Amino acid sequence: MNINLTLIIQMIVFALLVWFTMSRIWPPLMRAVEERQRKIAQGLAAADRGEQELQQARQGAEAILREARERAGQIIEQAQHRANDIVGQARVSASQEGQRLVASAQQQIDLQASRARESLRRDVGEIAIAAASKLLEREIDARAHQELISKLAAQI
Repeated sequence: MNINLTLIIQMIVFALLVWFTMSRIWPPLMRAVEERQRKIAQGLAAADRGEQELQQARQGAEAILREARERAGQIIEQAQHRANDIVGQARVSASQEGQRLVASAQQQIDLQASRARESLRRDVGEIAIAAASKLLEREIDARAHQELISKLAAQI
């Protein structure tokens, strides 16, 4: 055999192999590679979107936390102001109630003192009449001389 013929047959077999590979094996292989590239690209894009969404979610969460902290601070401040107002009102109310109780007690004291003075005046008047009746050795009728007793009590 001739080297040229062998070389030509090998070239024809190689060409047939190349043609068969290009027509039957290469297209499905390229589709699989392209499909894999597409899936990898989609996965990378999804990962990027996920990262962006995660970053946005973190920023949103931080904003919500800041807002919640600010709102909590405002609520605490309002509660402190309200507590101070309530304490102030309670102090004013207690002071007014104390003043009212002192005034009421003073009125009671004045009333009791007045009653005690009147009772003392009557008692002194009765003692004076009893002493005068003993001096005069006769009994003075307290009802008949009520005006005299009242005048005497007013003088004492």
